[in-house]
Amino acid sequence: MASSLLALLDDIATILDDVSVMTKVATKKTAGVLGDDLALNAQQVAGVKPDRELPVVWAVAKGSTVNKLILVPAALAISAFEGWLAGRGITVPIVTALMMVGGAFLCYEGVEKLMHKFLHPAETQKETVALLEAVADESVDLVAREKDKIKGAIRTDFILSAEIIVITLGTVAAKDFVTQVGVLCAIAAIMTVGVYGLVAGIVKLDDGGLYLSQLPGDSAARRAKRALGRGILTAAPWLMKFLAIAGTAAMFLVGGQILVHSIPVVHHFVQDITPAGGWGLPVSMLAEAGFGILAGIAVVLGVTAWGKLRGKDKAAAH
Repeated sequence: MASSLLALLDDIATILDDVSVMTKVATKKTAGVLGDDLALNAQQVAGVKPDRELPVVWAVAKGSTVNKLILVPAALAISAFEGWLAGRGITVPIVTALMMVGGAFLCYEGVEKLMHKFLHPAETQKETVALLEAVADESVDLVAREKDKIKGAIRTDFILSAEIIVITLGTVAAKDFVTQVGVLCAIAAIMTVGVYGLVAGIVKLDDGGLYLSQLPGDSAARRAKRALGRGILTAAPWLMKFLAIAGTAAMFLVGGQILVHSIPVVHHFVQDITPAGGWGLPVSMLAEAGFGILAGIAVVLGVTAWGKLRGKDKAAAH
């Protein structure tokens, strides 16, 4: 009995060790998407009253938890089905295909974001003005607007969470089922608690800075706190801008990397142009990001062309 118990504990320790190692690997691979998730969700509370920021973040976090409860079992079912097919001699790279779709979507989203910002600056400015006017106008139903924001944020979270879960599944696809469950659950918990904890902290940075900047007293400690508060108030908008830029860059880096590693010809080409030594990593990242930008442009053109064709078909039908 004792030896059986020790053997069981040893197996559990081995599984936990595998889960820990694979979770670290998966976290590194999904870090870019997590950064994008953080940036996008921090932006979702723009235009929400200060006393409603944390309730909105909490509502989105609960929706995100529901998303994970749907996505993790679905990912495990896909992995099990792929394994079942492989056991019968049928090779269908479902996980790879899903990863490529997710990577292409990331690149498409990045290009679309840049196009909207640089090709339609007046429209972007108009949206910002309309948002500020809505907050200032007491006749505007901010509760309904808040609900719309929460729904939109949960939809965005579902897409980004699906991409992260698929990337994680691709990382642990060769592992046993128990390890897959452990790693997927760990990543789901880390991304939910970590992202929304950070979002809550970011959206309250300005409140913390304002509180510190208004502390009374002439002691050196109070003056230092007021200076820190003013520094936080100055830095908070720049942090949001940095997160937006980092999130867009992450779309191309992560999406491009997924596509490059999923297409053998492109992967070999990137390897051939990557020099040995210290410059290898930056050149490889630039090549993958560049391919991600090209892939995003191709998808945008394809979606635009498809939209025009559908418009012509509808016009012809009428």
